Amino acid sequence: MNVLIAVDMEGISGITGWNQVLPEKDEYARGRRWMTADVNAAVAGALQAGAERITVTDGHWDGSNILIEELAPEASLVNGSPSPLSMVQGVQNGVDAAVFIGYHARAGTQNAILDHTWSSLRIHNFWLNGSLAGEIAMNAAVCGSFNVPVVAISGDQNACAEAAALIPQIRTAQVKTANGRMNAECLSLERAHDLITSTVREAVKNFRQVKPYVLTGPISFAIEFYRSDMADYASLLPGSKRTSGRIVEYNAPDILEAAQAFRAMVGMVKV
Repeated sequence: MNVLIAVDMEGISGITGWNQVLPEKDEYARGRRWMTADVNAAVAGALQAGAERITVTDGHWDGSNILIEELAPEASLVNGSPSPLSMVQGVQNGVDAAVFIGYHARAGTQNAILDHTWSSLRIHNFWLNGSLAGEIAMNAAVCGSFNVPVVAISGDQNACAEAAALIPQIRTAQVKTANGRMNAECLSLERAHDLITSTVREAVKNFRQVKPYVLTGPISFAIEFYRSDMADYASLLPGSKRTSGRIVEYNAPDILEAAQAFRAMVGMVKV
């Protein structure tokens, strides 16, 4: 069995603020250790379920956050940026099931730790096929294009709820309860790791019960940026359509082109 563990940082156990997830901040070193420990808990669960190959993809910031010297030896690590499939790089390599660790809710979600969609400094709202969406939906859809189900997720209560609304069969490990954007009641790391391990174990063991999240083409998306000059830059992408002062739309034949166009558009924008 081949398992992909796709990892973000804002939903990691114990994380509640930007100072723990941004490289220039003083608490980032602690955040990296917590992130690596959550990953190892997920690796343990996948191994207990019979996984023979485990790929861990570091999807936060520039993809160089997980401490490889502390990573479980049974896993390989995809790190660095950019990569063709970004946060779920590796899903194209015969993966049977994907697990999302440390994920966060989409931009604008109430009581969600560090809620944002891709860029907290650029994107105000994001719609995928007309529905408000975040990184969970985008990455799950990319996995779905390879017929890979997302079987488990860890994060706060609203990240878990967002995933469950898309994938009813998904198993969730709620490691904290957010009271706002930067305050949460967090499980102890020991309890959080036990929860992640047991959740991933059961999810991977029963991965055939989960249907891939598939969005058939054509695919449309729209980004509402924070400022109109950001939309000025984004609308330079060939194929894009400016629909208002801050909103740029794009139509693609499939989710893979849509995901690449989305990344290119956001990357063109100056903060």
